[in-house]
Amino acid sequence: MSKTAMPPTPPGQASRPATSTPPAPTAVVGFRARRRSPAMMALGVALIVGGAMGGFLLYQETGERTPVLAVAKEVPVGDVIEASDLMEVSLSLDPAVKVFEADQRGEVEGKRAAVALVPGSVLAKEQVTDRELVKDGEQLVGIGLKASQLPATRLSPGDEVQIVFTPSEGEQAAGKNDANSPDAGPESVAARIVRVGAEQQTTGDRVVDVAVPAAQGARLAAQASTGDVALVVGSEGGS
Repeated sequence: MSKTAMPPTPPGQASRPATSTPPAPTAVVGFRARRRSPAMMALGVALIVGGAMGGFLLYQETGERTPVLAVAKEVPVGDVIEASDLMEVSLSLDPAVKVFEADQRGEVEGKRAAVALVPGSVLAKEQVTDRELVKDGEQLVGIGLKASQLPATRLSPGDEVQIVFTPSEGEQAAGKNDANSPDAGPESVAARIVRVGAEQQTTGDRVVDVAVPAAQGARLAAQASTGDVALVVGSEGGS
């Protein structure tokens, strides 16, 4: 049996026993598949859909705005609307709202305000008229009316009406006792509606501005101050 000869040990050095180097341990790395919860998956889908819908709605709000006309300066009722009285704003409009779009300036300028126009408000079509509300030779008279002194039908600027002089209580009593007094009917004045004021919440009263011939303005104003008047609406197109 043969033996392997070991190299001689140099003088002055201790001999070292023969050793063998053990192999290095190998690290074993394992991966476990993560299980996704159905609830978390559903939440993720919902967040994706919600984000998409939010972006769509934001686009709808910012992308579908319409340039419209608004009031830049105060315009009294009956005054002519000028270019400087208007400005343009962009809004998301409800189709039910009837307003003037920005490219319809030509349909507004030169016409008259049917109501008092307030700065900052969007200009609605019913606020503009081509009728002269107070013409040359006319006077504007304001009449305070109770609910029982005017019809329930909506009044609009330009409507032709009659202002009837109603007798006071004393005159009514004298008329009933005088059988020979001719009944010529109550006196009245033809008028045209210029403005209808807001109804008072506590009393139901409202002020109606009417245009009348200048010769009858003072008398109508004096009669209206007594409260002995009533407003009558005639057939369309006439009184």
